[in-house]
Amino acid sequence: MEMNNEWVKDPKVFNINREKAHASIHRYASLGEMHTNKSSYIYSLNGKWKFHYANGFNQLIKDFFNKDYNSDNWDEINVPGHIQLQGYGTPMYVNQIYPWSATEQIIPGEIPEHNPIGSYITYFDNSVIKDNTDVYITFKGVESAMALWVNGTFVGYSEDTFTPSRFNITSLIEEGNNKIAVSVYRFSSGSWLEDQDFWRFSGIFRDVELEMVPHTHLEDVKILTHLNDTYDHAVVEVNPTVIHPTKVIYTLKYNDEIIVSQIKEDSTSLQFELDHPHLWSAEKPHLYTLIIEVMDEEGLVECISQQVGVREFKIINGIMCINGQRIIFHGVNRHEFSAYTGRYVSYEETKQDILNMKAHNINALRTSHYPNQSFVYDLCDEYGLYVIDEVNLETHGTWSEYFDKEHIIPDNKPEWLDIILDRANSMYERDKNHPSIIIWSLGNESHGGKNLYEMSQFLRNKDQSRVIHYEGIFHDRSYNETSDIESQMYTYVKDIEKYLTTHQDKPFILCEYAHSMGNSNGALFKYIDLEKKYPLYQGGFIWDYIDQALYHDGKLCYGGDFKERPSDYDFCGDGLVFANRKNTPKMQEVKYCYQYVDFTINEQEIKLDNRYLFTDLNEYTLQIDLLCGGYVIKSQNVIVECAPQHTTTIKNPFVVEDNKEYALNIYLKKDNQVYAYEQYIYDYEPQTVKKSSLPVKVIEDYLNVGVVGKDFNVIFSKQKGLVSYCYHQEEYIRVPVKPNFFRASTNNDVENKYGYCYGEWLTASLYAKCQFVRVVKEETSCKIEYTYDLPHLGDELLYLTYTVYGDGKVEVDMSYQPLASNIEMPAFGLLFQLYKDMEHVSYYGFGPEENYIDRNKGAMLGRYDYNVTDNCTPYLYPQECGNRTHVKEVLIHGENKVLLLEGDDFEMSALHYTPYELENARHHDELPEAYQTVLCINEKQMGVAGDDTWGAKTHEEFLLDKNKHHLHFAFKGE
Repeated sequence: MEMNNEWVKDPKVFNINREKAHASIHRYASLGEMHTNKSSYIYSLNGKWKFHYANGFNQLIKDFFNKDYNSDNWDEINVPGHIQLQGYGTPMYVNQIYPWSATEQIIPGEIPEHNPIGSYITYFDNSVIKDNTDVYITFKGVESAMALWVNGTFVGYSEDTFTPSRFNITSLIEEGNNKIAVSVYRFSSGSWLEDQDFWRFSGIFRDVELEMVPHTHLEDVKILTHLNDTYDHAVVEVNPTVIHPTKVIYTLKYNDEIIVSQIKEDSTSLQFELDHPHLWSAEKPHLYTLIIEVMDEEGLVECISQQVGVREFKIINGIMCINGQRIIFHGVNRHEFSAYTGRYVSYEETKQDILNMKAHNINALRTSHYPNQSFVYDLCDEYGLYVIDEVNLETHGTWSEYFDKEHIIPDNKPEWLDIILDRANSMYERDKNHPSIIIWSLGNESHGGKNLYEMSQFLRNKDQSRVIHYEGIFHDRSYNETSDIESQMYTYVKDIEKYLTTHQDKPFILCEYAHSMGNSNGALFKYIDLEKKYPLYQGGFIWDYIDQALYHDGKLCYGGDFKERPSDYDFCGDGLVFANRKNTPKMQEVKYCYQYVDFTINEQEIKLDNRYLFTDLNEYTLQIDLLCGGYVIKSQNVIVECAPQHTTTIKNPFVVEDNKEYALNIYLKKDNQVYAYEQYIYDYEPQTVKKSSLPVKVIEDYLNVGVVGKDFNVIFSKQKGLVSYCYHQEEYIRVPVKPNFFRASTNNDVENKYGYCYGEWLTASLYAKCQFVRVVKEETSCKIEYTYDLPHLGDELLYLTYTVYGDGKVEVDMSYQPLASNIEMPAFGLLFQLYKDMEHVSYYGFGPEENYIDRNKGAMLGRYDYNVTDNCTPYLYPQECGNRTHVKEVLIHGENKVLLLEGDDFEMSALHYTPYELENARHHDELPEAYQTVLCINEKQMGVAGDDTWGAKTHEEFLLDKNKHHLHFAFKGE
């Protein structure tokens, strides 16, 4: 048989000579090898391969796969790796449309005329092959289709980017050097099933291995666990497939202690009985280890180590339960992505992700939207994450682009059934033994129809220990029983409540919600409140974990930056972590909302509601801090007994009697890591600050008003407002201070037509007409009054008054009552443009991370500091950032000066850029070099929203009042 290029565009051809899928097996030649995790049965073919890039079939190198073909003059390419990230072709980011949209008119199954092909060549010496073994080559991920030759002989063809393609090449191995040749097609008929919201690459992007398999060996194994109704007795069922068995020893261990062992001489199933088993859950990821020793007539030939998690996941009385308890998914979607290597993500990066999730109370992972590398599931087993494992299937563009039934796939079209069943089978067989996987997902955004129902039935017949998930039936209910779960995306809280009052037939989750694009995740807490109110609501998965951005020529790039078209530009920037894997400020809110202990605190007692399913709070230390004015003055650590799903109350250990600003901080900690926290702020009556009795001197002419006192002078222009504040001969103000009503658009703002709705406030900020009113002179103070006429916003004036005291303090009072306007403003405040040496900020307010009125549940009142340079949050698309709420005091430090600002409750940000500069930039390198420090002091700023990023607005209660605004604070040099 020879390779036929027609296969590439035939959805009925996706597997030629590929081996049958089986469980991921770690095979070793001895127990010693197993303990070192280095197998002599595996030979890695990763490394430099010879490479030729062709733009299409007509540029293919003829007979390149023949053994005598000389490829010495070819380039070299790294395997694993994407072709487009190594200098060939162009990476492309699109969301729901296909890469060929608007350039070629083709229908599902056909492939674009422009179909780049990568030709790969590598060699291995037969001396690496162990005697008495069969040899298989496994490609763990190739995008999107591949053809394989060994020593000039065609071996096979395979599609499905994200599951292994394994071929038996035993009969083709020769003495000396052996040639491996591979053609990789960027597009195939299978590409129609891979329309995920991600970068479009091609190439051999996961590991390539030679596997030597002894003639007597374990070919496959399926492990099931069964629990009784009281969960105190388990049966571990092992279903092996052993080829030519002589003797096989099965040993079950826990923490290296042998629990039970059995010897078999055939492939029949066996069972281990366990009393009081250690159950696996995300909270308690207990794992047993099953050691399988396979022997032939001469002795041991291979050892297999398999992790076993004893757990039960099923729907009980309409509720999804783990080990009998109602599960809540505090989840996140995660693309496999690295800013340096695309979808080839290392074990180290993956482990970092998993540990970071656990540290922020994320307990569940959806592998959006394809099977991940096997070690992802190993890590989820080990550290404890509930996993929705998803078939490599998305056809979003066929039903959102064409909008007619004829072109929707897979739908009811018989020619697409076998290929999607193959993908489901490949995922299931490889991943079936992972306890962390509790749900099989049929794919994403592929509409509905009979084929998807057939896939659900296929998986149900394979596996009754998990449930089936598919969200797409929301768009096509013709086969509603396809999914065991009612799964929706980005449904608003009010609509979820409406749905749950009329539909009680299935448990409900949001497989995607709280779209985390840019400065987002506002009102996240409302979704968490749902899980406490409705038993059928069982949580959701935030979209998504990491920004999909790529480093190129020293710059972080998003869609369109490679000049690729079409493109969905920065829509790839919706992660809870940045592309460099550092947490965004949004993670602060996620950690708080996802925590498993609720605190109710007052001056007398602290109530703890333990919402863990299996964890007593005595495993943690409760740290209680009493703060005064933001400083810790007392601290106490206690151990609290509180069983899972129970409540306990302890006495507040601290008594406060005087009228000072106290706060009580509670932290639930283990191994120096905080897992839950809360703050109680005591009632407090601010004391009237005594005014300075030092005299002031007022100097007025027809242009300016000057106020001079001990060590300071202030100048007010009668045309422009406050223009100078000089303290100890140091000038603070670079340009005149102006009222400001605008913020740079967030991603959510852009998509909900913020500019169109609020454009008047941009104009008002830039072009408000300043009118000097009068000076009121006193012996120890001077009051300077202005009004501002705001263009196109009615006749109501804004009133701004500065009162200067003899010690250099300036009180600011600004008010506005827009009686004729019904348009909320984005922000109400003053914009100070200071000199750029004003770099360090320390403040007393909510922190430590940036926060907004709809995203500050996870912030706490305290004293924090930062550098202005670091406060411009590096969202992919420059936007509003760096804000702090409930601020009472700010100190901005320059080289030889300090500016102090005080007030009862205001919002603040300090950046090197004005809102208008941020608004104009599309990348951070387009922002000007820092030349000033911009301080925004606001009465309030509207929330950032985040239900979705295609129209969802800021919730009503997090908008500014339409009718009245008042800002009062004071500033002074120090």
